[in-house]
Amino acid sequence: QLVESGGGLVQPGGSLRLSCGASDTIFKIYNMAWYRQAPGKQRELVARITRLRSTNYADSVKGRFTISRDNAKKTVYLQMSDLRPEDTAVYYCNTDPPKLGVDFGSWGQGTQVTVSS
Repeated sequence: QLVESGGGLVQPGGSLRLSCGASDTIFKIYNMAWYRQAPGKQRELVARITRLRSTNYADSVKGRFTISRDNAKKTVYLQMSDLRPEDTAVYYCNTDPPKLGVDFGSWGQGTQVTVSS
């Protein structure tokens, strides 16, 4: 029910745009968010967006990342700029708070972002 894409290998200072496709039901009902999990660390919230497009960001990405949503395409985006090695992680989207993999369904497969020279 969640399909993330857009990750890859990028040099420090570079940019990537992640996309997440969701089912119609999920998109209509829930606020959405991007999360990430770095090796050896717990999954953390990166950015959230409400159905009315209010946004909120983790302090570590504020000013560098932008979350958006296209309700017609049922897609959530994460535009990432000025990427740093510490942004390296698997990025996941889910509802906010997470429902898939908690109350029903499962987390998506995620998309790997690697920031390295």
